[in-house]
Amino acid sequence: MRSIIFILVLLLLVSCASTTDPNPVAAAIRQNDDWTPLIQEFDGVEMVQVPPGCFTMGSSDGRRDERPPNQQCFTSSFWVDRYEVSNVEYGSSGHFDGDLRPRENLTWFEARDFCARRGARLPTEAEWEYAARGPDNLIYPWGNRFIDAYLQYDRRSEETADVNKFPGGASWVGALNLSGNVWEWVSSAYKPYPYDAADGRENVDDATVKRVFRGGWLSYQDGGTSAVMRFRLEPDGRDWHLGFRCARSGE
Repeated sequence: MRSIIFILVLLLLVSCASTTDPNPVAAAIRQNDDWTPLIQEFDGVEMVQVPPGCFTMGSSDGRRDERPPNQQCFTSSFWVDRYEVSNVEYGSSGHFDGDLRPRENLTWFEARDFCARRGARLPTEAEWEYAARGPDNLIYPWGNRFIDAYLQYDRRSEETADVNKFPGGASWVGALNLSGNVWEWVSSAYKPYPYDAADGRENVDDATVKRVFRGGWLSYQDGGTSAVMRFRLEPDGRDWHLGFRCARSGE
């Protein structure tokens, strides 16, 4: 009898083990150091997972359009490209040649449509800032002190750098060049804070509103490269230092 009970218990344990999810849902993160970067390829493109959690969007010390600081929370994880979309990935070069240079000089529509063809999308403004700053609310992706060696910007060169350069400047989720190299289009329309995804700013079919770009290339006494500064441009506008990366929902 004991042998039969033992066998039944063993079978139950094996059954439970076989149904364990090999990719469990990420738990909410309270501080940046609680997260270990997770990289996964989607159709050959490396993306990093951004786990659930909360952060303070904006800054009380910045420009008017960065105020008021407002808490934003994510109840599920999402993914962002590890690197800015490059010339070779896009299939053509922008102003600056080189396979691994970021593809720039694109309109918001062109960036949006490219991500859609990949089965992805542009990140929202809140997603972009959370991926850059995390629950620690960092000023820069790497910390709260500006470090010149961690980014490509106008005090270093008038040109862009390869998208895999400056690994020391990676954010808490492992995304590179969220400060410097090129500004990056996001999906959001330019509207005042507090950020509210339900107020129409995430209507990607609205062709009439200015769209936000983030990530800073100009110095503005270093503040222009911070992860909180916002810029805006007509969606059909172009710039030699304006590129993008894609995002996707889901675990």
